[in-house]
Amino acid sequence: MSRPEAPLSSGEPDGIPAAGSPSLEQLSVILNRLGCPREKCDEMAAQLNRRAHQLSEQTGRTHLAALTHLLSLMREGWAARERGLS
Repeated sequence: MSRPEAPLSSGEPDGIPAAGSPSLEQLSVILNRLGCPREKCDEMAAQLNRRAHQLSEQTGRTHLAALTHLLSLMREGWAARERGLS
């Protein structure tokens, strides 16, 4: 009997798989769930991925750790905007 695939939310923040970094397509979906306008998600996913690679090289973090950090910052920014704080 085969095991079903794990859903996107694997206990990691915003559904990022614990086994590794998400694909650009998955990252685009995550961004949309966080509040990014659909028409900007693909472009932002690519930019976020590039920045995560840069941050990873600069700080010695893993790419996934850098990406998780950046997504957290984006989530906080969008939440603040929704509350009218920015």
